[in-house]
Formats: sequence, structure tokens, C-alpha cells
Amino acid sequence: MALEGIHHITAVTGDATANVDFYSGVMGLRLVKQTVNFDEPSAYHLYFADEAASPGAALTFFEYPGAPPGLPGAGMVHTIVWRVGSVAALEFWKTRLREAEMSVLHEGDVLTFCDPEGLAYELVVDDSDDAPLSASSPEIPAEFALRGFGGVRAYAQQPQASAELLTALGFAPDGDESSWLLGGAERSGTLSYDEPPLDAARPGAGTVHHVAWSAADDSELDACIAQAHGAGAQPTGIIDRQYFHSIYFREPSGVLFEIATRDIGFTIDEPLEQLGFTLQLPEQYEQHRDSIELQLTPLNNPRTSA
Repeated sequence: MALEGIHHITAVTGDATANVDFYSGVMGLRLVKQTVNFDEPSAYHLYFADEAASPGAALTFFEYPGAPPGLPGAGMVHTIVWRVGSVAALEFWKTRLREAEMSVLHEGDVLTFCDPEGLAYELVVDDSDDAPLSASSPEIPAEFALRGFGGVRAYAQQPQASAELLTALGFAPDGDESSWLLGGAERSGTLSYDEPPLDAARPGAGTVHHVAWSAADDSELDACIAQAHGAGAQPTGIIDRQYFHSIYFREPSGVLFEIATRDIGFTIDEPLEQLGFTLQLPEQYEQHRDSIELQLTPLNNPRTSA
């Protein structure tokens, strides 16, 4: 078993239209899939990624219209780390985000900001050997584009409690017990823990729902199930998510982990050049398409008018 960094990260939005405007328009990501939450088909599940819809660059959102703002707390991811190619790229993003009326803090080689709903990000200069995973945007020079995920930061009261499980899954300490590296042959990703705030966690818009780590196929999921059980976690069985197969469990610090496979992909139901243009439904919901579409706000993929 050799997990390959982050597969995708899923968060919550209260406004799908504004979400597409920000992530496709301002951040330059490609909207690669419009589908629904398979456990709650009245809710959008939107996927943004690089040009090839690669694991390692997929940021996804469940939409719950009008959802109140959330507040990350103990047991939740609070910051997503994106890679960029240079210090000059940080300067580009500082200017671009401020032009979009975003509050930005630039300290050293880290740029921090929040999206319009409060979801926190860090942009860091990429010092890995991983291939860059970037989308094409007419407003963003290729050398400044986002290059995929670097990792996530989570809140935990006792991060040392997660050590046994993380080690079983292939993570290695990255300096101290609060920072871990998952390094595969092709991609790597970090998980860092911070002291939680006093306020209780409140899921909602602008919060991360879960982080998914990347497995090759079902055989690796089976190995993860065994390792997770052995370390005291309670993983689900393998679940078909159309574009990947997954298992889920909470690690001891409370963060919801998914392990998702790379062997299926987003082109299973539409060609690469048309990804994200139309609503895609899994087979079990296709007979309910008309009623589902009535509950969803029509979205325009910027690529359709490009």
C-alpha cells in the first residue's frame, strides 16, 4: 500500500453561482464536473481541478443554498494549502486577490487569504518534485497558475493520538508530532495540526467537510481498511462514487478522512474537452433527473462561452 498525497478536498458552499464565479473566475480553476451529492441528490456537488481533472488538484463543494457560515474547530480542517511555482507567483496572487477585494496577508513565502465564504487558504512556493497540476485561464499566466495541493491544516486537541493511525497509512513525521508527510512515488501531501480555538466547531458554508487521500485501486482500499481497523478506526466498506471508489473514517483527532481511488476518473461519463458543461447524474438518479434539476440553480460553466 502506497498512498499518493491528496486526491481531493471537499468543502461546503451556500451559493453555487458565486462559488463558480470565484473558483473559475478569480482562481482560474477548471470546473470539471457538475453532479450531485450522492447521499443527498437535491444538493450540487461541484468539482474544480486542473486542466486534466487530476487527483491532487480537485477541490469540490457541496452546495446547501443559503447555508449559514460555519466555524472550523477541533476535529476539522481549517486551511487548505495550494502550491505555486515561485515568489513572483505569490506577488501575482497578492495583487489579483486584492483587486478582487479579498483580504490578503503575505508573510515570507506564504500568502494567506479566505474565499468569500471564509474558507482559508495558504499559497506556498512549491519545493516538491511533484509535477505541477494547473488549469488554463486567459487571465492567469501559466507560470503563476495554481499547481495542485500541498496539504491541509487541521485543529486537534491531542494530535499525538493520531500518530498510530497515520503511521499505519504511510504518513511519516515531518518535523514534530503535529506535522505529517504522505509521500508517494508521484505525489506528496502534508497534514499539520494546530491548537483549536476556544469556540466550538460549527459546520457550514466556508468549512471543509473532508479530505481524501489518494489510492491506486480497490486493492489499496482493502489494505487501508485493514490498516485502519488495526489502528482502532472504523472504516466504511468500499463505496462507488462513480468517478472513484472510496472508504471513509474519522482519524483519532476527529478529521473525516476519505481514501479515494485514481483508477476511474472524471471522463467516465463525458469527454475531457467537455468536462463540467452539463449536469451528470449517477445511474440510480437518472430517472429522477427532471425533479432533481428543478431543485438546482442552473449554472454556467465559463468554458462553454470561452
